[in-house]
Amino acid sequence: MAHLEEVEGIVISVRKHRERDYLVKLFTDRYGKMMFFVRGTKNPNNKLKRAIQPFSHGTYIADIRDQGLSFLRDAKDIAPYSQVQLDIFKNAYATYACGLADAALEDRIPDFNLFSQLKDGLALMDELEEPEIILNIFEIRFLRYFGVMPELRGCVVCGKTEGAFDYSSKYNGLLCPEHYHEDERRYHASPKAIHFIRLFSVISFEKIGTISMSEQTKKDIRYVIDKLYEELVGLKLKSKRFIDHMHEWDGVLKRPEEPRKEE
Repeated sequence: MAHLEEVEGIVISVRKHRERDYLVKLFTDRYGKMMFFVRGTKNPNNKLKRAIQPFSHGTYIADIRDQGLSFLRDAKDIAPYSQVQLDIFKNAYATYACGLADAALEDRIPDFNLFSQLKDGLALMDELEEPEIILNIFEIRFLRYFGVMPELRGCVVCGKTEGAFDYSSKYNGLLCPEHYHEDERRYHASPKAIHFIRLFSVISFEKIGTISMSEQTKKDIRYVIDKLYEELVGLKLKSKRFIDHMHEWDGVLKRPEEPRKEE
């Protein structure tokens, strides 16, 4: 059974289908992730051509079908995340974030909270000069959707919530210094990195602009998150491998940045 309706959606992936057609995956507000068939977009006059570019957001008029592919018929109020589309670094972070969202949730499972987070996060990636911070927030929050969210509120042994912490795989959560001896194989991570990771699990996107950190702290955060994903999720997307090699382009493609003081 099919029915025509309007849905708010974000284009998270596009792939060519045969000669002239495309398969477009949208993350929608009411139906979760869905694959749509789009016919004939190679025609320069096709009004859907702009609407199905990756990292576009808007209202889509869709023929929703209970089984098989649904069809996009029209679109309106399309607002591309233009900097994400044009900037190779922002594009890489956004591609990975959308890939994680795609992997973390089955198709056709509505989740308005995740949809809203993705929409707001991509908007901030488009606006701010620190897209990796937004990605880190996505990575930490998506752990819950993978069913492996660690205990980040405080020490898993005594419940202490303030001070320095380290992460323990043995306890799937944090340890305070008084209980480091409980796990000799803890991460030995930077306390500052753990601080930010705890912050990322609860901070509102509205406050992201107030965060700044050194390049070393960013590397320390990346070390912890990569270990968490390796141990708990076991997912290594192609887009993540691309990000891992972007540092090799420093001085070639990277935008010039002014030094920032760490707070």
